[in-house]
Amino acid sequence: MTLTDTEISSTGMRLNLGPQHPSTHGVLRLLVELDGEVIHSCRPMIGYLHRGLEKMFEARPYRQTIPFTDRLDYLASLNCNLAISQAIERLGGVEVPERAQYIRVLLCELNRIASHLVFLGTFASDLGATTVFLYSFREREKVIDLLEAMTGARLTYNYIRPGGVPEDLPEGFAEGVRAFLDEFPRALDENDRLLTGNGIFRARLEGVGVISPEMAIAHGASGPVIRGSGVPYDIRRIAPYEVYDRMEFHVPAFAEGDCLARYRVRIEEMRQSARIITQCLREMPEGEIMTKMPKIFKPPVGEAYSRTESPRGELSVMMVSDGTPNPARVHVRAPSFVHLSLLPALLPGTKIADVVAILGSFDTVLGEVDR
Repeated sequence: MTLTDTEISSTGMRLNLGPQHPSTHGVLRLLVELDGEVIHSCRPMIGYLHRGLEKMFEARPYRQTIPFTDRLDYLASLNCNLAISQAIERLGGVEVPERAQYIRVLLCELNRIASHLVFLGTFASDLGATTVFLYSFREREKVIDLLEAMTGARLTYNYIRPGGVPEDLPEGFAEGVRAFLDEFPRALDENDRLLTGNGIFRARLEGVGVISPEMAIAHGASGPVIRGSGVPYDIRRIAPYEVYDRMEFHVPAFAEGDCLARYRVRIEEMRQSARIITQCLREMPEGEIMTKMPKIFKPPVGEAYSRTESPRGELSVMMVSDGTPNPARVHVRAPSFVHLSLLPALLPGTKIADVVAILGSFDTVLGEVDR
Protein backbone atom coordinates (compact mmCIF):
# COMPACT_ATOMS: atom_id res chain seq x y z
CA MET A 1 0.00 0.00 0.00
CA THR A 2 1.11 3.60 -0.58
CA LEU A 3 0.94 5.89 2.43
CA THR A 4 0.62 9.65 2.55
CA ASP A 5 3.02 11.67 4.69
CA THR A 6 0.63 11.58 7.66
CA GLU A 7 -0.97 8.13 7.48
CA ILE A 8 0.03 5.39 9.89
CA SER A 9 -1.10 1.80 9.64
CA SER A 10 -0.26 -1.55 11.15
CA THR A 11 1.81 -2.43 8.08
CA GLY A 12 4.02 0.64 7.79
CA MET A 13 4.52 4.38 7.82
CA ARG A 14 6.30 7.02 5.81
CA LEU A 15 8.89 9.13 7.60
CA ASN A 16 10.81 12.22 6.57
CA LEU A 17 14.44 12.44 7.72
CA GLY A 18 15.43 16.04 7.19
CA PRO A 19 15.78 18.42 5.52
CA GLN A 20 16.89 20.03 8.78
CA HIS A 21 17.91 16.95 10.78
CA PRO A 22 21.58 17.31 11.87
CA SER A 23 22.48 13.75 10.88
CA THR A 24 21.71 14.51 7.21
CA HIS A 25 24.81 16.78 7.09
CA GLY A 26 23.03 19.53 5.22
CA VAL A 27 19.63 20.18 3.75
CA LEU A 28 18.97 16.64 2.57
CA ARG A 29 15.56 14.99 2.89
CA LEU A 30 15.26 11.22 2.98
CA LEU A 31 11.75 9.90 2.45
CA VAL A 32 11.72 6.42 3.97
CA GLU A 33 8.94 3.86 4.23
CA LEU A 34 9.11 1.76 7.39
CA ASP A 35 7.71 -1.43 8.80
CA GLY A 36 8.43 -0.92 12.46
CA GLU A 37 12.12 -0.04 12.53
CA VAL A 38 12.95 -1.77 9.25
CA ILE A 39 13.23 0.31 6.06
CA HIS A 40 11.31 -0.85 3.00
CA SER A 41 12.36 1.93 0.64
CA CYS A 42 14.27 5.20 0.63
CA ARG A 43 14.03 8.16 -1.72
CA PRO A 44 16.61 10.96 -1.41
CA MET A 45 15.03 14.39 -1.99
CA ILE A 46 17.59 17.01 -3.02
CA GLY A 47 17.53 20.56 -4.35
CA TYR A 48 17.05 22.57 -1.14
CA LEU A 49 20.48 24.20 -1.63
CA HIS A 50 20.33 24.65 -5.41
CA ARG A 51 21.83 27.99 -6.47
CA GLY A 52 22.37 27.44 -10.19
CA LEU A 53 26.15 27.57 -9.88
CA GLU A 54 26.83 25.97 -13.26
CA LYS A 55 24.77 28.67 -15.03
CA MET A 56 26.52 31.30 -12.92
CA PHE A 57 29.85 29.96 -14.21
CA GLU A 58 28.61 30.38 -17.75
CA ALA A 59 27.53 33.99 -17.14
CA ARG A 60 30.98 35.18 -16.07
CA PRO A 61 34.51 35.38 -17.49
CA TYR A 62 36.60 32.30 -16.82
CA ARG A 63 38.66 33.61 -13.95
CA GLN A 64 35.64 35.06 -12.16
CA THR A 65 34.22 31.55 -11.72
CA ILE A 66 36.83 30.54 -9.12
CA PRO A 67 35.19 32.11 -6.01
CA PHE A 68 31.93 30.25 -6.73
CA THR A 69 33.70 26.88 -6.56
CA ASP A 70 34.39 27.53 -2.87
CA ARG A 71 30.65 27.05 -2.37
CA LEU A 72 30.54 23.57 -3.93
CA ASP A 73 32.32 21.32 -1.44
CA TYR A 74 32.83 24.03 1.16
CA LEU A 75 34.85 21.65 3.38
CA ALA A 76 37.43 21.22 0.60
CA SER A 77 37.20 24.42 -1.39
CA LEU A 78 40.87 24.34 -2.46
CA ASN A 79 40.21 21.04 -4.22
CA CYS A 80 37.26 22.66 -6.00
CA ASN A 81 39.43 25.64 -6.99
CA LEU A 82 41.93 23.22 -8.50
CA ALA A 83 39.37 21.23 -10.49
CA ILE A 84 37.98 24.22 -12.37
CA SER A 85 41.39 25.91 -12.72
CA GLN A 86 42.73 22.81 -14.46
CA ALA A 87 39.80 22.81 -16.88
CA ILE A 88 40.45 26.47 -17.75
CA GLU A 89 44.18 25.82 -18.19
CA ARG A 90 43.56 22.86 -20.49
CA LEU A 91 41.16 24.90 -22.61
CA GLY A 92 43.75 27.63 -23.09
CA GLY A 93 46.87 25.45 -23.15
CA VAL A 94 48.24 27.21 -20.06
CA GLU A 95 51.37 25.72 -18.47
CA VAL A 96 51.56 25.98 -14.66
CA PRO A 97 55.00 26.63 -13.10
CA GLU A 98 56.49 23.67 -11.26
CA ARG A 99 56.69 25.43 -7.90
CA ALA A 100 53.02 26.40 -8.16
CA GLN A 101 52.11 22.75 -8.77
CA TYR A 102 53.88 21.73 -5.57
CA ILE A 103 52.11 24.48 -3.63
CA ARG A 104 48.76 23.36 -5.05
CA VAL A 105 49.33 19.75 -3.99
CA LEU A 106 50.48 20.82 -0.53
CA LEU A 107 47.40 22.99 -0.01
CA CYS A 108 44.98 20.37 -1.35
CA GLU A 109 46.40 17.72 0.98
CA LEU A 110 46.16 20.07 3.97
CA ASN A 111 42.55 20.69 2.94
CA ARG A 112 42.00 16.91 2.66
CA ILE A 113 43.17 16.46 6.26
CA ALA A 114 40.92 19.30 7.44
CA SER A 115 37.94 17.78 5.61
CA HIS A 116 38.54 14.28 6.94
CA LEU A 117 38.83 15.66 10.48
CA VAL A 118 35.35 17.15 10.08
CA PHE A 119 34.17 13.69 8.96
CA LEU A 120 35.85 12.06 11.95
CA GLY A 121 34.28 14.43 14.46
CA THR A 122 30.77 14.53 13.00
CA PHE A 123 30.69 10.79 12.30
CA ALA A 124 31.63 10.08 15.90
CA SER A 125 29.07 12.61 17.12
CA ASP A 126 26.32 11.03 14.99
CA LEU A 127 26.99 7.77 16.81
CA GLY A 128 27.16 9.34 20.26
CA ALA A 129 30.92 9.78 20.77
CA THR A 130 31.15 13.45 21.72
CA THR A 131 34.76 13.41 22.95
CA VAL A 132 36.23 12.58 19.54
CA PHE A 133 34.30 15.49 18.02
CA LEU A 134 36.17 17.88 20.31
CA TYR A 135 39.54 16.22 19.74
CA SER A 136 39.27 16.14 15.97
CA PHE A 137 38.18 19.78 15.74
CA ARG A 138 41.12 20.73 17.96
CA GLU A 139 43.45 19.28 15.32
CA ARG A 140 41.43 20.81 12.50
CA GLU A 141 41.90 24.27 14.00
CA LYS A 142 45.66 23.86 13.60
CA VAL A 143 45.23 23.06 9.89
CA ILE A 144 42.81 25.95 9.40
CA ASP A 145 45.28 28.32 11.08
CA LEU A 146 47.92 27.26 8.55
CA LEU A 147 45.55 27.72 5.61
CA GLU A 148 44.51 31.11 6.96
CA ALA A 149 48.16 32.16 7.12
CA MET A 150 48.53 31.13 3.48
CA THR A 151 45.26 32.34 1.98
CA GLY A 152 43.75 34.83 4.45
CA ALA A 153 40.56 32.75 4.80
CA ARG A 154 39.43 29.84 6.93
CA LEU A 155 36.82 28.10 4.77
CA THR A 156 36.23 29.64 1.33
CA TYR A 157 39.82 30.19 0.18
CA ASN A 158 39.57 31.31 -3.49
CA TYR A 159 43.32 30.72 -3.71
CA ILE A 160 44.20 28.31 -6.51
CA ARG A 161 43.83 30.32 -9.71
CA PRO A 162 44.19 29.55 -13.44
CA GLY A 163 47.92 29.69 -14.15
CA GLY A 164 49.15 28.91 -10.63
CA VAL A 165 48.70 30.55 -7.23
CA PRO A 166 48.65 34.29 -6.40
CA GLU A 167 51.23 34.31 -3.60
CA ASP A 168 54.22 32.25 -2.52
CA LEU A 169 54.55 30.51 0.84
CA PRO A 170 54.55 33.14 3.60
CA GLU A 171 57.45 33.42 6.02
CA GLY A 172 57.35 30.67 8.64
CA PHE A 173 54.66 28.67 6.83
CA ALA A 174 56.85 25.65 6.04
CA GLU A 175 58.09 25.53 9.63
CA GLY A 176 54.49 25.71 10.90
CA VAL A 177 53.43 22.83 8.63
CA ARG A 178 56.37 20.71 9.80
CA ALA A 179 55.50 21.43 13.45
CA PHE A 180 51.91 20.33 12.80
CA LEU A 181 53.06 17.14 11.05
CA ASP A 182 55.31 16.30 14.00
CA GLU A 183 52.29 16.30 16.35
CA PHE A 184 49.49 15.14 14.06
CA PRO A 185 50.25 11.38 13.81
CA ARG A 186 50.13 11.03 17.59
CA ALA A 187 46.82 12.91 17.81
CA LEU A 188 45.37 10.84 14.97
CA ASP A 189 46.44 7.61 16.68
CA GLU A 190 44.72 8.83 19.85
CA ASN A 191 41.43 9.39 18.05
CA ASP A 192 41.85 6.09 16.22
CA ARG A 193 42.25 4.21 19.50
CA LEU A 194 39.28 5.96 21.06
CA LEU A 195 36.95 4.90 18.26
CA THR A 196 38.27 1.88 16.37
CA GLY A 197 38.70 -0.24 19.47
CA ASN A 198 35.40 0.83 21.03
CA GLY A 199 32.93 -2.07 21.16
CA ILE A 200 29.82 0.12 20.81
CA PHE A 201 31.30 2.00 17.85
CA ARG A 202 32.22 -1.22 16.06
CA ALA A 203 28.84 -2.79 16.75
CA ARG A 204 27.16 0.18 15.06
CA LEU A 205 29.35 -0.09 11.94
CA GLU A 206 30.63 -3.61 11.30
CA GLY A 207 28.53 -5.40 8.71
CA VAL A 208 26.29 -2.33 8.29
CA GLY A 209 25.74 -0.71 4.90
CA VAL A 210 27.83 -3.25 3.00
CA ILE A 211 28.58 -2.17 -0.58
CA SER A 212 30.04 -4.85 -2.82
CA PRO A 213 32.75 -3.88 -5.33
CA GLU A 214 30.31 -4.61 -8.15
CA MET A 215 27.66 -2.36 -6.62
CA ALA A 216 30.15 0.46 -6.05
CA ILE A 217 31.39 0.30 -9.63
CA ALA A 218 27.87 0.06 -11.09
CA HIS A 219 26.78 3.23 -9.27
CA GLY A 220 29.94 5.17 -10.19
CA ALA A 221 31.21 5.43 -6.62
CA SER A 222 34.66 6.89 -5.99
CA GLY A 223 36.86 8.11 -3.18
CA PRO A 224 36.64 6.49 0.25
CA VAL A 225 33.29 4.89 -0.66
CA ILE A 226 34.70 2.69 -3.43
CA ARG A 227 38.01 2.17 -1.62
CA GLY A 228 36.04 0.98 1.40
CA SER A 229 34.74 -1.76 -0.90
CA GLY A 230 38.23 -2.96 -1.72
CA VAL A 231 38.71 -1.13 -5.04
CA PRO A 232 41.95 0.97 -4.95
CA TYR A 233 40.57 3.62 -7.34
CA ASP A 234 42.28 6.99 -6.82
CA ILE A 235 42.59 9.65 -9.53
CA ARG A 236 45.89 10.81 -8.03
CA ARG A 237 47.29 7.37 -8.87
CA ILE A 238 45.51 6.22 -12.04
CA ALA A 239 45.48 9.62 -13.81
CA PRO A 240 48.01 11.78 -11.95
CA TYR A 241 47.77 15.55 -12.19
CA GLU A 242 49.99 18.38 -10.94
CA VAL A 243 53.00 16.56 -9.34
CA TYR A 244 51.20 13.57 -7.82
CA ASP A 245 53.14 11.25 -10.13
CA ARG A 246 56.29 12.22 -8.18
CA MET A 247 54.77 11.46 -4.78
CA GLU A 248 55.15 8.23 -2.87
CA PHE A 249 51.94 7.31 -1.08
CA HIS A 250 49.72 4.31 -0.47
CA VAL A 251 46.10 4.09 -1.67
CA PRO A 252 44.25 2.52 1.30
CA ALA A 253 41.46 0.08 0.51
CA PHE A 254 39.52 -2.31 2.76
CA ALA A 255 37.56 -5.21 1.35
CA GLU A 256 34.78 -5.38 3.97
CA GLY A 257 32.66 -2.73 2.23
CA ASP A 258 30.88 -1.68 5.43
CA CYS A 259 30.68 1.61 7.32
CA LEU A 260 33.73 0.72 9.41
CA ALA A 261 35.80 0.14 6.27
CA ARG A 262 34.91 3.57 4.89
CA TYR A 263 35.86 5.12 8.24
CA ARG A 264 39.21 3.27 8.24
CA VAL A 265 39.98 4.43 4.70
CA ARG A 266 39.75 8.06 5.78
CA ILE A 267 41.91 7.52 8.87
CA GLU A 268 44.64 6.00 6.70
CA GLU A 269 44.20 8.69 4.02
CA MET A 270 45.10 11.37 6.55
CA ARG A 271 48.35 9.56 7.25
CA GLN A 272 49.09 9.39 3.52
CA SER A 273 48.28 13.09 3.08
CA ALA A 274 50.84 13.87 5.77
CA ARG A 275 53.40 11.86 3.75
CA ILE A 276 52.60 13.81 0.58
CA ILE A 277 52.87 17.18 2.35
CA THR A 278 56.26 16.21 3.78
CA GLN A 279 57.50 15.33 0.27
CA CYS A 280 56.17 18.62 -1.14
CA LEU A 281 58.08 20.64 1.44
CA ARG A 282 61.25 18.63 0.86
CA GLU A 283 61.23 18.61 -2.95
CA MET A 284 59.62 21.96 -3.81
CA PRO A 285 61.85 23.87 -6.27
CA GLU A 286 62.39 27.61 -6.46
CA GLY A 287 60.84 29.55 -9.31
CA GLU A 288 57.72 31.30 -10.55
CA ILE A 289 54.30 30.67 -9.04
CA MET A 290 52.02 32.14 -11.74
CA THR A 291 51.91 32.04 -15.51
CA LYS A 292 51.16 35.42 -17.06
CA MET A 293 47.70 35.37 -18.62
CA PRO A 294 45.87 37.97 -20.73
CA LYS A 295 43.55 40.37 -18.97
CA ILE A 296 40.66 39.11 -21.09
CA PHE A 297 41.11 35.35 -21.39
CA LYS A 298 39.52 33.87 -24.52
CA PRO A 299 40.55 30.24 -25.07
CA PRO A 300 40.08 28.73 -28.52
CA VAL A 301 36.90 26.84 -29.40
CA GLY A 302 37.02 23.40 -27.82
CA GLU A 303 36.33 21.47 -24.66
CA ALA A 304 38.33 20.26 -21.66
CA TYR A 305 37.79 17.77 -18.87
CA SER A 306 39.52 17.99 -15.49
CA ARG A 307 39.59 14.93 -13.19
CA THR A 308 40.68 15.40 -9.58
CA GLU A 309 40.51 13.45 -6.33
CA SER A 310 38.66 15.47 -3.70
CA PRO A 311 38.24 14.22 -0.11
CA ARG A 312 34.83 12.81 -1.14
CA GLY A 313 35.90 11.18 -4.41
CA GLU A 314 36.17 12.02 -8.09
CA LEU A 315 35.48 15.71 -8.57
CA SER A 316 35.57 16.58 -12.27
CA VAL A 317 34.72 19.60 -14.38
CA MET A 318 33.64 19.56 -18.04
CA MET A 319 34.08 22.92 -19.73
CA VAL A 320 33.24 24.01 -23.29
CA SER A 321 34.61 27.13 -24.99
CA ASP A 322 33.02 28.92 -27.93
CA GLY A 323 35.88 31.42 -28.22
CA THR A 324 34.22 34.15 -26.14
CA PRO A 325 35.40 35.46 -22.71
CA ASN A 326 32.75 33.30 -20.96
CA PRO A 327 32.52 29.49 -21.00
CA ALA A 328 29.70 28.17 -23.17
CA ARG A 329 28.98 25.21 -20.87
CA VAL A 330 30.25 24.06 -17.48
CA HIS A 331 29.26 20.84 -15.75
CA VAL A 332 30.53 19.60 -12.38
CA ARG A 333 30.72 15.88 -11.62
CA ALA A 334 30.28 15.86 -7.84
CA PRO A 335 31.01 12.65 -5.87
CA SER A 336 28.43 13.33 -3.14
CA PHE A 337 25.66 13.48 -5.76
CA VAL A 338 26.71 10.10 -7.14
CA HIS A 339 26.95 8.48 -3.71
CA LEU A 340 23.42 9.49 -2.72
CA SER A 341 22.19 7.30 -5.59
CA LEU A 342 23.37 4.29 -3.57
CA LEU A 343 20.88 4.88 -0.76
CA PRO A 344 17.72 3.48 -2.46
CA ALA A 345 19.60 0.25 -3.19
CA LEU A 346 21.44 0.08 0.12
CA LEU A 347 18.93 1.03 2.82
CA PRO A 348 16.02 -1.44 2.29
CA GLY A 349 16.21 -4.13 4.96
CA THR A 350 18.28 -2.03 7.36
CA LYS A 351 16.99 -0.40 10.56
CA ILE A 352 16.22 3.27 10.94
CA ALA A 353 19.14 3.73 13.37
CA ASP A 354 21.54 2.47 10.71
CA VAL A 355 20.56 5.26 8.30
CA VAL A 356 22.59 7.75 10.34
CA ALA A 357 25.66 5.50 10.28
CA ILE A 358 25.40 4.71 6.56
CA LEU A 359 24.81 8.30 5.47
CA GLY A 360 27.57 9.52 7.78
CA SER A 361 30.01 7.02 6.29
CA PHE A 362 29.40 8.61 2.85
CA ASP A 363 30.53 12.02 4.17
CA THR A 364 28.28 13.92 1.76
CA VAL A 365 28.36 17.69 1.36
CA LEU A 366 25.10 19.07 0.00
CA GLY A 367 26.76 22.12 -1.51
CA GLU A 368 28.18 19.98 -4.30
CA VAL A 369 25.05 17.82 -4.57
CA ASP A 370 22.58 20.62 -5.29
CA ARG A 371 25.06 23.12 -6.79
